[in-house]
Amino acid sequence: MAGWLRRAFGWGVPEGAFRPGPYTLSDGWLPAGSPWNYWQIGRDVQPYGARSAVLEACISAYSQTVPMCPGDHWRSLANGGRERVTNSALSRIMRRPNDYQSISDFLLNLTRRLYEQGNAYAVAVRNSRFEIAELHLMRTGTGTVAEDGSIYYSLSGNEIVERRLDLSGGVPARDVLHVRLHTPRHPLRGESPILAAALDLAMGTAALQQQVAFYGNQARPSFVLSSELQLKREQIQELRSWWDQQTQGENAGRTPIMAWGLKAQPISTSAVDAQLAEMLKLTDQAIALALRIPLQILGIGGTTYSSTELLMQSWIATGLGFTLNHIEESFGQLFGLRGVPDEYLELDTRALLRSAYRERIEALARGVISGIYSPDEARAQEDLPSVPGGHGAEPRVQQQVVPLSYGSDMQPPSPQPATPPPQDTPPPDNTDDTASKLAAFRAAYDEHRRFAA
Repeated sequence: MAGWLRRAFGWGVPEGAFRPGPYTLSDGWLPAGSPWNYWQIGRDVQPYGARSAVLEACISAYSQTVPMCPGDHWRSLANGGRERVTNSALSRIMRRPNDYQSISDFLLNLTRRLYEQGNAYAVAVRNSRFEIAELHLMRTGTGTVAEDGSIYYSLSGNEIVERRLDLSGGVPARDVLHVRLHTPRHPLRGESPILAAALDLAMGTAALQQQVAFYGNQARPSFVLSSELQLKREQIQELRSWWDQQTQGENAGRTPIMAWGLKAQPISTSAVDAQLAEMLKLTDQAIALALRIPLQILGIGGTTYSSTELLMQSWIATGLGFTLNHIEESFGQLFGLRGVPDEYLELDTRALLRSAYRERIEALARGVISGIYSPDEARAQEDLPSVPGGHGAEPRVQQQVVPLSYGSDMQPPSPQPATPPPQDTPPPDNTDDTASKLAAFRAAYDEHRRFAA
């Protein structure tokens, strides 16, 4: 696979050597083997946009899901928590990026261009305090590195901004939101994963075009007229014209009457429909694999999940999670955020489970019972007011395992005085007895000495 990619995209190929393709251009790509004068022989550039139903479903799955996740500016606190920042430039942009687009429109088109072209551009307009006040999407852009290493962008493709601003002199990188995918050729030029599925797209398109031609030709009765007579060319053409008149147009479906010993033999095709369907299915799976989308999201099969939450978590853990994080980090770089965990933008994926009411409520209930959330925090996630009197502000846990002696007032029994543990009896104190014996021994000894003297 790595060798094929090097040959196809020119990675590691010496300058001037032949590259078999596919060839990437600014506004699309050319299939492998396309001549340099492709426009003169009737070949068109294949746009990076969706050219098949499955590819359109994959791109739409990303571009329509990302705007569903509301974005907030968060800042960490000294106690380990975090707070939502509501008075920053980023928080205002995430509510309304400009005067003619909502944030949903902005993220929809940004994500779509990211996966169609591999790059998404937006120019930032700053106010008198040098804060970003507006963001405007641009359809095309090119990054340029100056002699001193600074980066400038040439942007175009927004009729509204081009009437308001002069972008002819280039825009510095600090005022450009550039979200890009894999950059194999240049650090400022991303490439779409559609190129990895180019061969699968070409195969699926060729198969479908063949089927369209087949059904177009077979939409009316197609037969072979055979006869044992020797017919001249004029007679053959006359018979063909007569047959078309009897079986086409208003006469389609009528029963023609044969003469001159003619026999109509229908043309039958081989049973390849099942093989064609299987080939198209494999093509669809390859396209979904290249864009890292579970087949269940597209509704084209695969192992089913037991709940919507598991399905979304599987996608978030693969392709969607990367897309959200990639867009978040690009915004963070433009707005100068310190990054996770200090200060960051977060696109909240909990909104994707907005329709899974039962699963969401069960998760909140478990979090409250376990002491992770306070009742007020759980109620806030469901847009419910806090409990009056502040009774729901403190996390609490269930008191489940209690003795039966708690009774009806749920109070523990009065503690009983503990019986002191038995102690070993100390040995009798024989100190006085020993001293008396010693005194008697000394007195006897002194008496003995006097007697001996």
